[in-house]
Amino acid sequence: MANREYNVLFLCTGNSARSIMAECAINRWGRGKFKGYSAGSHPKGAIDPTALELLQELNYDTSGLRSKSWDEFARADSPPLDFVFTVCDRAAAEQCPLWPGQPVTAHWGVADPVAFEGSHEEKRRCFFRIYRELENRIKIFASLRIEALDSFALQDRVKEIGKVKLPEGRE
Repeated sequence: MANREYNVLFLCTGNSARSIMAECAINRWGRGKFKGYSAGSHPKGAIDPTALELLQELNYDTSGLRSKSWDEFARADSPPLDFVFTVCDRAAAEQCPLWPGQPVTAHWGVADPVAFEGSHEEKRRCFFRIYRELENRIKIFASLRIEALDSFALQDRVKEIGKVKLPEGRE
């Protein structure tokens, strides 16, 4: 892979929180090297309000974000994908579309903050913890010298990044 901007798609079932947060994080931490997108197998059609609130507090421009189907990225006129990461177990288990260009794929599963039940403040803490876990993986990924890795080493590395967890108490 040559020095250029790589397209990264984050997938989740509903495309309302985890994949949206990952899209924002890769566009921040991989700026100039990566262009992030997100989609869902069964998009909810709206971004979760707590996810939106968190992203705005973290100074992300949320004006262009939307919940959308992964079918948008399987069309011939879609951006060519270099990487596709699932961030929820359900999407990882589903039959994904055939992505043009045979992108590098990996599962970067994290807990679903939308399913968390508790007070508003507890829910916000849960969303922030999930965001930090995704952000940590994305920072590691963005630091890779992709052009120096062959396709097998790159595939192994992105799979290993998906196993990285934040140490306890680092929320």
